Amino acid sequence: MSDKKFIGAHVSATGGLNKAIIRAHALQATAFAMFTKNPRQWKAAALTQNTIESFRATCAEYHYTKEQILPHNSYLINLSHPIKDEFEKSLAAFIDEMHRCEQLGLSLLNFHPGCHLQQINEYTSLTRIAESINVALEKTTSITAVIENTAGQGSHMGFSFEQLAEIIRQIDDKNRIGVCIDTCHAFAAGYDLRTEQSCVATFNDFADTIGFKYLRGLHLNDAQRSCGSRVDRHQSLGEGKIGYTAFAWIMADKRFDGIPIILETINPALWSQEIAWLKTMAASLDTTTTK
Repeated sequence: MSDKKFIGAHVSATGGLNKAIIRAHALQATAFAMFTKNPRQWKAAALTQNTIESFRATCAEYHYTKEQILPHNSYLINLSHPIKDEFEKSLAAFIDEMHRCEQLGLSLLNFHPGCHLQQINEYTSLTRIAESINVALEKTTSITAVIENTAGQGSHMGFSFEQLAEIIRQIDDKNRIGVCIDTCHAFAAGYDLRTEQSCVATFNDFADTIGFKYLRGLHLNDAQRSCGSRVDRHQSLGEGKIGYTAFAWIMADKRFDGIPIILETINPALWSQEIAWLKTMAASLDTTTTK
């Protein structure tokens, strides 16, 4: 396969962070995502030196570099929370997760931007998210904050390319900000991906509105619901409303080289099969789709 496409899945770190690496290797993945702590709890024990050294050593043993690993932060964090105490709690947790990634020798942290809970307007929400990222970047040194697009459920922000671009516009250190595009979320938000033509149009829009220089990761997921549904329901590749075309098209496009491409599809038993298929597409289709 192409050695420029880093392809994997979001694997469990149950039993120790280094176990995530071993599970990724078992899938023959060349990338992986993981949580550095329980994503449904606010507090976590500090990383021990033994945990840190074991994680770094296992990465070296299985030949995973920081460019191939896309850790995800807690689901509880809301950088747009309209209530002061809850907002400060989220910001502190976000900074802590960035520090954990630094300790592990990683360079990326993927996160959902936040939701306004119908209590502040959208522009204020985007500004609050950007200000939070600026504070976190000031308190850390080596982690790039990678904003994930959302499906637009409820009051979740970041579902449009324009919203992501506005957050980026307000970031002081543009070298440490990026985006991760989730195909299910994009489709649910109204970006069609069902044909090659619609993929070209969607990612031309992305290029014009945000720019590929900010693309730091992908989540490849089919969708259970229709385009524009605003409902976040992932599906296995080719078994949902998107179909196989988009995923083959992405594998063929060199603009997606060198970033973690992560499955969050619903059946882990199929991950090795899905990874193998994506690798085949990357190897057999090597043309670049351009404007």
